Amino acid sequence: MPVGSVRCHPALLLLLLCSARLWAAEISCRNEEGEVVDWFSLYKLPKHVKGEIPMLGLEYMYMDTLAPQWQLSKYLINMTQGALGQTLMQLYDTYESEKNSIAYAIYNDEVPKSDSNAWKRGHTKGFLLLDKSQGFWVIHSVPLFPPIPEDGYQYPATGETYGQTVICITFKYDQFTELDQQMLSYNPGIYSCSIPDIFQADLPNLQKLCAGSRLPSGPLRHLSKLQSAHGETFLHFAKSHFFIDDIYVAWMAQELKTDLLSESWQHSGQKLPSNCSLDYHVYNINLIQTPLNSTFYSINDHSKWAVSREYKDQWTCIGDLNRAAEQAWRSGGFICTQNEHIYKAFRHLITHYESCSEASTLL
Repeated sequence: MPVGSVRCHPALLLLLLCSARLWAAEISCRNEEGEVVDWFSLYKLPKHVKGEIPMLGLEYMYMDTLAPQWQLSKYLINMTQGALGQTLMQLYDTYESEKNSIAYAIYNDEVPKSDSNAWKRGHTKGFLLLDKSQGFWVIHSVPLFPPIPEDGYQYPATGETYGQTVICITFKYDQFTELDQQMLSYNPGIYSCSIPDIFQADLPNLQKLCAGSRLPSGPLRHLSKLQSAHGETFLHFAKSHFFIDDIYVAWMAQELKTDLLSESWQHSGQKLPSNCSLDYHVYNINLIQTPLNSTFYSINDHSKWAVSREYKDQWTCIGDLNRAAEQAWRSGGFICTQNEHIYKAFRHLITHYESCSEASTLL
């Protein structure tokens, strides 16, 4: 055989194909095409939207690392083909067959098919899935979601009327040990989980929560710096129920050193007005305009997010606590980023916000 023969290429091709399959099999956030992405965010639109297109309450805007600006998804949020379905199906398809090598936890303060006292836990909503290599963490605002793995992917009818936000971030394994520490303050109401013994040393708090055990006392609040799988920096604010204050005003705005424009649920309890009492202020958003030439009022929105008022600061925070008086007594948190694409996408949605004199301010 002459030197440089290519007869070995079939084996090389097989190796490359196997490598491609291994990459494709990595646990990660998935986009609308089922591809691996470092992060994605979606905004489920309210049913009551003023615009040319009538809404079912299932449509959503979507963006990710590969397509970093809002676009109306071709799917509805109750379809498994969408990014949320594609991401969750990694759990639903493997929770039995890979039960000794993967860890997962699903939590919500409003739990499907349960009368449990979830209010004793954090006002938190999300889920995570990982193996010893990497995984993803999803933070969202949808009550009664997602279903337990045995029930497969569904979207609750109760989540259709109001707007909702979701963010998914892919992390390497070592970042989940940091996230585990956040649980001491975050204290989520986990209703479906599996944390095998191979994760015990790195995820002791998640394992205790999964077993229904009580966590040791944690800090009143804890700020964690996380790196996505592709090296993007995120800050996670986790407050305990002993930190009795508005997380937006008393902590996030002051820590980030930026005035915030905030969007959150306005139907429960006593809504907090815009606040200019500290160095950095927080203003309530009251009107959203989408890139689809439609608008909706914050009263029709259940999402929880905030952005810097000044464009130069570029902070975006997405989480699970509202600006309401009773939320001062609940644990929960926000994940924040200075990603310019995420910031522009959310910042450009804002049409009006409320000044501290409660007069509407036009942007």
